[in-house]
Amino acid sequence: MTCKSPMIRIGNGYDMHRLVAGRPLILGGVKLSHPEGLGLDGHSDADVLTHAIMDAILGALSLGDIGKYFPPDDPKWKNADSLILLEQVMELIEKKGWQIQNIDSVIVAERPKLKPYIDLMKEKISKKIGVDFNDVGVKATTNEKLGAEGREEGICCHAVVLMKKK
Repeated sequence: MTCKSPMIRIGNGYDMHRLVAGRPLILGGVKLSHPEGLGLDGHSDADVLTHAIMDAILGALSLGDIGKYFPPDDPKWKNADSLILLEQVMELIEKKGWQIQNIDSVIVAERPKLKPYIDLMKEKISKKIGVDFNDVGVKATTNEKLGAEGREEGICCHAVVLMKKK
C-alpha cells in the first residue's frame, strides 16, 4: 500500500526568552522600546516571534527545529538577525517544493504595548517570506500578571503555519 503525500501540512512553534538589561527588544524584526529598557536575552537577536514562526515552518515538514540549523553554541549565529535566519528556512522549504499558505501567531508580553507595532511586524515578515500581508497573523496579549510573562521575566510567542505543496 502506498500513501499519497499530503498537499497541505500544519506546524506549530513556540519560543520564549528572558528579559534582561543591556539587550535590544526585537519582535518580528522590529526594534521596540521597553519601559524599563529591557531586551530579550539569547544567542541571536532572540526575536521570539520570528523563532516561533521558523519552528512552526520546520515542524510542518518534520525538519526539526531552529536549533538544528542555527545552534546556539555556534559563534556564527551570535547576535544574528532572525529575519535573515527566516530567509534561510524559506530557501530550505522552497527547495522541498513547499510554500506558506498563512501564519497565525500570538505574542505574550505584559509590556511594552505591542499594538502600535503589529502592522510593521506583519509587513517585515510577509516581505521576507513572500506572502501577502493579510496571510500573516500577529496578535498580542498579556498574561494578566500571571507566570513568567506576567512578572515580566520574559516574553513568549506561539505560532501556527499552514503549508501547501507547490
